[in-house]
Amino acid sequence: MPAIPQIDPTSGAAPQIQPDIPLASTNVTPAFDPTKVTVVYILGGPGSGKGTQSVHLVQDYGFKHLSAGDLLREEQDREGSEYGQMIKDYIKDGLIVPMEVTVTLLKNAMQRELDSGKKTRFLVDGFPRKMDQAVFFEQSVCPSKCTIFLDCPEDVMQERLLNRGKTSGRSDDNAESIKKRFKTFVETSMPVVDMFEKEDKVIKVMATGSEHDVYTRLVEKLGEKDIHPVK
Repeated sequence: MPAIPQIDPTSGAAPQIQPDIPLASTNVTPAFDPTKVTVVYILGGPGSGKGTQSVHLVQDYGFKHLSAGDLLREEQDREGSEYGQMIKDYIKDGLIVPMEVTVTLLKNAMQRELDSGKKTRFLVDGFPRKMDQAVFFEQSVCPSKCTIFLDCPEDVMQERLLNRGKTSGRSDDNAESIKKRFKTFVETSMPVVDMFEKEDKVIKVMATGSEHDVYTRLVEKLGEKDIHPVK
């Protein structure tokens, strides 16, 4: 089976957007009511522990975990997909997958959960990573309840990633790639965190120490935002 190309869910809109892609607009009503649907973003640098903490949040808080990268990978291979061939073409030509496609896939995934009566809480992992993504999602899909920001020193994240690279098989878990990923996060994603922080919608959690220590801090901070476990 051929390897699935790596898709960068951090991408913004491509320079040229195909006409059938729903474009961002300043005159849009969100698809979902934030009083009925809870959206929480979880952001942090590479190696900050987003995946690890997401597992606990899904288990204890009843979140549906949504990863933009996973959704894109699934969509490009889904038979009859409206966007599958376009996603493959963009990747093949070295172009950025338009953010409107990523946001549409997130919205569709949320709608499926709501239609089936399963989940009304959504944990969006590693998205939005750029300002235009944040603004477009908030306007067209659903305003978020808050953003979890896992604050972790670069040296700690680097050590974690290098250790993970010994067994992960990921091509980007090496020292050179890690430095580039850190730089990208600081330059493109921190402005998103800063924007939401000005709106008092950021839960900043120090992501050092043990997995349990980090989660204990996170639970306490979520409680301050009136988000509690479902158990």
